[in-house]
Amino acid sequence: MTTAWYVGGRALRALFVVWAAFTLTFVALRMLPGDPVALMLSGRGGFETLTPEQIAATTAELGYDRPLWQQYGSALADAAHGDFGNSLQTGQPVSTMIADALPPTLAVGTAALLLALTGGTLLALLAHLVGSRTGRQLLRSVPSLAVSLPSFWVGLILIQLLSFQWHLFPSLGDSGASSLVLPACTLAIPGAALVAQVLGKSLHTTLQEPYADTVRATGAGPARLLLGHGLRNAAIPAVTVVGFLVGYLIGGAVIVETVFSRPGMGRITQTAVSTQDLPVVQGVVVVAALAFAVVNLTVDLLYPVLDPRIRSTGRLVAA
Repeated sequence: MTTAWYVGGRALRALFVVWAAFTLTFVALRMLPGDPVALMLSGRGGFETLTPEQIAATTAELGYDRPLWQQYGSALADAAHGDFGNSLQTGQPVSTMIADALPPTLAVGTAALLLALTGGTLLALLAHLVGSRTGRQLLRSVPSLAVSLPSFWVGLILIQLLSFQWHLFPSLGDSGASSLVLPACTLAIPGAALVAQVLGKSLHTTLQEPYADTVRATGAGPARLLLGHGLRNAAIPAVTVVGFLVGYLIGGAVIVETVFSRPGMGRITQTAVSTQDLPVVQGVVVVAALAFAVVNLTVDLLYPVLDPRIRSTGRLVAA
């Protein structure tokens, strides 16, 4: 029963996050200055020749003449069925636009997440295994520097070095696996630094606990202590970072896809915001919130696997 309550509570929290993101976005978009219907009609040309009656008819057709609470109720019910309406600028269904834009963004985001987790874990482990004190201090200072680097600056440096100067990878577009390398590395570098920071601090704390002295007394070396005992016990804070990484990768996709001229969610979001294409913005935010909620729910469900005490208490237990 405790496990069921634990899973159910986390699932309800994930649903609340998606609903809150939808609601806050709906309200914020309706508070923006300007008329989205006027922007839509002006973007299609001939806006100056339209009569007020024609504009009012279009507004009524789109449902923007109804009270706000009715618009919200209809939009929420449609969104629950995966229908976010049609784009005000292109007339395409928003769900189709997102489905077309999602694969390139998922490819970059997944590659960046794997690189960040692998690179950050290796850096944290090396910082504890290196015998030289100077080497350890140097490795522990790298994450603080890397996490502060702006994504657009990292991307431009990688383009200059690995594309223009050494001609190793393409700098722009979506032309296969090789075009994923630079944008994925751009997103992964700050993410790996964050993983290394959190995991490194957690390992340092874990290796000071009494059980570590017991393991050392049995003759275990640093590598055996770290990999066989310390890493698992220090993993919970690092696993928690995965949820934050997903949020960072979703936000960073806008910058990276712009810098590298790649199609994807970031590009359609940028265009939709600049033209006040409300249905597209609403759909993108909901999909991003859903991805964030699913990943965090998965992370929450991993906690009982990493810490058996959660299975009996139904909550995180301090070490």
